[in-house]
Amino acid sequence: MPELDDIALLRQYAEGNSESAFTALVEKYVNLVYSTAWRSVGHAQAAEEITQAVFIILARKARSMSQQTILSGWLYQTTRMTAANFLRGEIRRQRREQEAYMQSLLNESATNDAWRQIGPWLDDAMGRLGEKDRNAVVLRFFENKSLAEVGAALGASEDAAKMRVNRALEKLRNFLAKHGVNSTTAIIAGAISANSVHTAPVGLAKIIPAVVLAKSAAAGSSTLTLVEGVLKLMAWTKAKTAALAGAAVLLTTGTGVVLVAAFHSAHAAAYPDIQGSWEGVAGILGTPGVLQGEQAQSRIVFQFFKTNGVYGATGEFIDTAPEPFRVTQFSYDYPAVRFMRGRDVYQGKINARATEIAATLRRGNMSVPVLLKRTSTPDAAPEPLTKADYAPRAGSDLQGVWNATLGGGRVRISIKIAEPSSGIFRAELDNLTTSWLGQPMTVTYSPPEVKLRVASGAGMFRGEMRNDNTEMSGNWLQGGKQAPIVLKRNN
Repeated sequence: MPELDDIALLRQYAEGNSESAFTALVEKYVNLVYSTAWRSVGHAQAAEEITQAVFIILARKARSMSQQTILSGWLYQTTRMTAANFLRGEIRRQRREQEAYMQSLLNESATNDAWRQIGPWLDDAMGRLGEKDRNAVVLRFFENKSLAEVGAALGASEDAAKMRVNRALEKLRNFLAKHGVNSTTAIIAGAISANSVHTAPVGLAKIIPAVVLAKSAAAGSSTLTLVEGVLKLMAWTKAKTAALAGAAVLLTTGTGVVLVAAFHSAHAAAYPDIQGSWEGVAGILGTPGVLQGEQAQSRIVFQFFKTNGVYGATGEFIDTAPEPFRVTQFSYDYPAVRFMRGRDVYQGKINARATEIAATLRRGNMSVPVLLKRTSTPDAAPEPLTKADYAPRAGSDLQGVWNATLGGGRVRISIKIAEPSSGIFRAELDNLTTSWLGQPMTVTYSPPEVKLRVASGAGMFRGEMRNDNTEMSGNWLQGGKQAPIVLKRNN
C-alpha cells in the first residue's frame, strides 16, 4: 500500500490548513529536496530558493495529490523540474563563488571516490528511469528504506520490490557506463545511499512552513515567478499527456519531447563561458605502461575559443608529442561538452562552477575517464630537439642518436639524447614504424648504467653502456614484460 502517512498529512493540511502536518512533511523531506537542488545548480542560495519553491508547489497541489502518490519520488522529480526552470531565468546570474562542487561533502573513502564520478551524472541517469523505477530508487537509497517498506509503498511484495530496485540499478549502471563511469550496482547503491541526501541549512525547515502558511506572501518575487513557471510546465505536461492518451507510442514520445524541450531551454538560457585553458591527464588508448596493468598516459591541454558565437578548440599532448592539433565537431550544450580528434571522441559534463569537466575519451570500444580542470597557467610541451642539440660531442657519453629494433625487427626506434650541461639531459623517442615521433623521455645515467623512460610511461629501456660507449645493451620493459635490446650510436 502507498505511504498513507504522507498523504494523510497532506490531507490534513489541504482540508484544515494544519501547520503541524505541513511542517512534518517539510522536516521529513527538506534534506532530499535541498540536496537534489544543489546537485542541479551547485549554489547554496539558489538551492534554498528552489527548495522553498518546491514546497510551495506541494502546498498548491496538496488537494489534487493522488492517494497512490509516492511523495518522495514526486518531490524528487519536481525538484529536478524546478531546478531546470530556475536555470532559465535571471536568477542564474546571482550565482557566486563557492566551494568546489560537492567537494565539501566528500570524504576520502572508496564509496565517496565512486561518488565523485557518479554524482555529476546521477540526476541525469535518474531522469532516464520510469516513474516506478525512480520511486523505488528514491525510497531505497535516498530515504534508506527497507525492501519491505519499498514494496509496501509501491503496492508490491518485498521480492518484487527487490527485483525492481535491482533492475533500476542495472539501468543506472548502463547509463553511467556509457559516460565513462565503470562501476558495479553495489558500489552505485552504496554511493547513492551515502551521498545523495545531506542536511539542509539550519532554519530552512522552519522558514518554509511559515512562507507556505502565509500563502506565499513571504516568498520573494523571484521564488513566486519560479513557482508559477513550474506550475505552468506541469499543466502543459499534463495537457500534453491527456491529448495523447490512447496512443501509447505517441504518449511516450510526446511527453518526452515536452520534458526534453523544457530542460534544454532551461539550460540554454545562460551557459557559462568555457573559453580558456583546460588541462588534465588522459590515458593513451591501447598503449600499456611499463608495469603490468598500467596504461600509458599523458598530460593534455586544451584551448577552448569562440568565433562568431561558435566554440572550437585546439589541443596538445604534453608527454607524447609536441605537435598541437585542432579538434573537430565541437558542441556545447550546458552542461554537456563533446568534441572529436580523429577517431577519438571526448564527451563530458561541466560542473556547476564551470571549473571542471568530467569526461570520457572513447575510441571504438575503448574508453578512459578524463578530468579536465580550468587553468590560467597551463603546462606547455618542451621545445623539440634540433640537430645541434643532440649532435655527438666530446665530454658526453650519451649525446647523440641511438637506434634499435624491437619485436624481432618489426619495430624500429630512434632515441635522440642531448646533454646541454653536465648530468642534465633531454631526450626524445621516435617510433619510426608507427610515425609516433618526438615522444619526450627522461634520462638517468650512473655509469655504466642507463635508464631511458618514455615520459608517458609507454615503455622504458634499462641497461648499460658497452663497447667504448657505442652501444647500450639491456632490456625494453613494457606491460610487465621485457625484451632484450641493443641501442647503437648512429655515427
